[in-house]
Amino acid sequence: MLYNALKLAHVLSIMVWIGGMVFAHYFLRPAAQALEPPQRVRLMHDVLQRFLAAVGVAVVIVLGSGLWMIGRVARQAAQSGGTFSMPLGWTLMATLGLVMIAIFGHIRFALFKRLQRAVSAGNWPDGGKALGSIRTWVAVNLVLGVAVVVIAFLMKA
Repeated sequence: MLYNALKLAHVLSIMVWIGGMVFAHYFLRPAAQALEPPQRVRLMHDVLQRFLAAVGVAVVIVLGSGLWMIGRVARQAAQSGGTFSMPLGWTLMATLGLVMIAIFGHIRFALFKRLQRAVSAGNWPDGGKALGSIRTWVAVNLVLGVAVVVIAFLMKA
């Protein structure tokens, strides 16, 4: 029962993360382009502040539940006298997940800080540059996130 609950929390957190990236990248950002730079940059700042906080929670849940699920299977193998060899699908998902977490950290703690400074100073060109960098890294993370989902379904992970 605990394994299933953790797996559910794991998947729901991934859905929030990937779904939020899809929404921001393909729907919110293009619609916000119609706004003047001060309104657009402020709107994206406010949305990203909320989204990045939610993803921060999702990252903790994904990392914690993923490690717990892998550890549980490894522990069961050891207790039964066997050995544990992590399946290729799990290894790929874990590796890509760690890369995604590192990219999220860069977005949250470097690029978003630049955006915050620009908004505080009313420096809309720098805010636009920060948003452009954030958009690029979100696109990279979105591709990686979709790859993780494909691996999960095609490799029966």
